[in-house]
Formats: sequence, structure tokens, C-alpha cells
Amino acid sequence: MKKLSLAFIFTLWIPLSIFAQNTDEDALFVRKIYDAALTQSQSYPWLYDLCTKIGGRLSGSPQAKRAVDYTRKMLDTSGFLTRLQPCMVPHWVRGEAEIVKIVGSKTLKNPVLKALSIGNTIGTGIKGITADVIEVKSLDEVDNLGDKIKGKIIFYNRPMDRTQINTFAAYGGAGDQRRQGASRAAKYGALAVLVRSLSTELDDRPHTGSLIYDDKYGKIPALCISTNDAEKLSKALKTEGALRIFIRNTCQMLPDVEGNNVIGEIKGSEFPNEVIVVGGHLDSWDVAQGAHDDGAGSVQSMDVLNLMKRVGYKPKRTIRCVLFANEENGLKGGLKYAEEAKTSNEKHIFAIETDAGGFSPRGITFDAETDVFTDLFKKVTAFQTLLQPYGLEFAKGSSGADIGPLKPMKL
Repeated sequence: MKKLSLAFIFTLWIPLSIFAQNTDEDALFVRKIYDAALTQSQSYPWLYDLCTKIGGRLSGSPQAKRAVDYTRKMLDTSGFLTRLQPCMVPHWVRGEAEIVKIVGSKTLKNPVLKALSIGNTIGTGIKGITADVIEVKSLDEVDNLGDKIKGKIIFYNRPMDRTQINTFAAYGGAGDQRRQGASRAAKYGALAVLVRSLSTELDDRPHTGSLIYDDKYGKIPALCISTNDAEKLSKALKTEGALRIFIRNTCQMLPDVEGNNVIGEIKGSEFPNEVIVVGGHLDSWDVAQGAHDDGAGSVQSMDVLNLMKRVGYKPKRTIRCVLFANEENGLKGGLKYAEEAKTSNEKHIFAIETDAGGFSPRGITFDAETDVFTDLFKKVTAFQTLLQPYGLEFAKGSSGADIGPLKPMKL
């Protein structure tokens, strides 16, 4: 946790000194930050409270509101300028425990599959759905089957690619079946979908995540099953040739409710309207504590302000911590922040988000609009020598979902 806070704060030093030459003074300041982060960080105590006293913080839930109140209080009592930025967020509730069961199997001793409803899905209703199941590996395969899947349950069983060094590439490569799988199957009259959980491991823990319905087609229920049970179902289909599945879940999408971005900042002494954003998303899924996704990113962003204060640094530009609402199943917080930044004519010169888990940092990836990216990246890499002693490297790559809406704003 402390190590990733270091990566955050060191990277913020870049735009603060973007037109300067690397000096011994810069190196000493980076070392000062390093020492303070290892001895005076508040990341772990804050994360402990988020995870154990509040827990899962899905948008619209009481826990989400408690997380907003808690983090604002921590920033406020630490002496920073704080405010809430309201935004309307979706309010999806999981309902009762999901049931997925193979009906009439001649080979399976345990026909029950471990399942979780995919975020934003509709429910089956109390009676549930029973239908024949068809296994596919891709959205294209659904298109090829066409009307043959009418009245069926579609089982998407494409594993993540374990040969990918970058697990996010593997995650993205398998994610389309979860995000678009329900609507693609509904296009041809399917009744529901099951999706293999997005994990490289074989285990009994189904994952959630969210889907996106295409308004052109009807909405059908969608659930993930554990990777072990995906293997079991696939094997049973090969052995028995045909199977029926019973699915029941009681998810609901309720009317939108008010959520909030939590904002804390140190006002710039010379250029207060030039803003450097550091952030993470405060919401998390309801079935876990949300430590890695994205409690870690949230408390590390808060710790940036804390450590800047502790080392006595007074920035010329405004350093702003933003804890975004609703990244998991809507991105409403990121969209609202960018909308209001544009309306207020603020100049955002740099934004960084952590949403890759609270692991030891390997470095920072950068992204920008193509017409300015090359020049900016050259300026950034000029400072890489300052961070190399701490094992950090720069690379071109992706940026966070919540700060993505800021990209069209010109520097």
C-alpha cells in the first residue's frame, strides 16, 4: 500500500516541475516523499475502515453513503478543502441468493453450480427459468447459430488467455462475453445467459462485474458461474450431449438515486485554476470488501494530500484528490466530474488514477489525445531518472476509466 502511494506522489512531481531540469534538489525532494510515505502514511488505517467497518460499497447502497461520509470526514479533519459533488447513480440490487442447477443429469452427483448475477442484470422472477443450454466460445458463434438459440440458455465459456503477461489484456480479451453477451443472445431469442467467470484460476468463487444492455433487444438475465463449474458444465455437455438448466435470481434495477464524488484539495498558490487530479473510485461490488477494487486507489489518493502536507510542500497548482462514484456499473461520477470541470472552465494539466489493485508498483502508464501525446510523453520521460532508484518506469498505455472523460479537455 505504501509503495503504491509512493508511485502516485512521485508521478505528481512531474507536472509540478514539467518545464524544469532535473536537479539534486528534485532528487532530495523525492527522497523526502519516500521517507514520509514509509513512516507517516495513513493508507492502511483508512483502508481498514473502508473494508471492515463499511465493506462492499455498490452505488445506491447504504454502504456507499457511509463511505462518502467517512472519506470526506477524513479529508476534512486532515485540514484539506473538501466538498461533495452530487451525481445521479444507478441503484441495482442483487436480491436473494442466486440458484443455477443442472436438471436431469445422468452423470453429475452435484448438479448445483456456484453463481453470481452479473451487475445490472434483470432477474428471472420467483419461478425462475428452465431451458436447454448451448455452449459457445464467442459472440460470433452466437451470430452464426442465429435463430437456433431461440428459447435456449446460452453458456459463454471462453477462458481468459493465461499466456498473456499482462493480465489486464487477458481480462479485456474475455470480457466482451460478460459485457455484451446477454444482448447478443437476446437478439436471437435466447432466454438467459451463463458466463464463465473472468479469472485465470480454477476455483469455486464466481465473479460479478457488469453488463451493458443494447436497447435494440430485450433484456434477459445474465449470471456468472465459477471457473470450476464452467469446466464441469462443459464436460457434462460433451458427455451427455444435451442438458437443461434451471436459473433463478431476483435482481432489480431501482430508480436512480443521488451519489457523490468526494473531493479534497490543496489550493495552488500561484495557479489555483490549473488542476492536477489524483483519484480512485470509491464504489465497489456488494459481495466483497472492495480492498483492491478500488479501496486501495481511493486511500492512496487521499494519502497524496496527507503526505504533501506532512513534507510541508505548498504547490503552485491545485492538487485535487477525487474519489469517484459509480465506476463499477455506470461511470456516472467520472462523467459528472468532467462535465463540471468543463462548465467551470478549469484547466486540468494532469490526471492519474489507480485502479489496478494495491500491489507493489511497476510504474505508470500514460495516455492522452493523440495530437498532444508525443510531446507530453517526451516531457514526462525526462523525469524518469528521478524515479528509477525506486523501481518505477514510464510507458505508453491506458488511463483510468474515471479520468477518461477528461481527455478531450485541451491543456
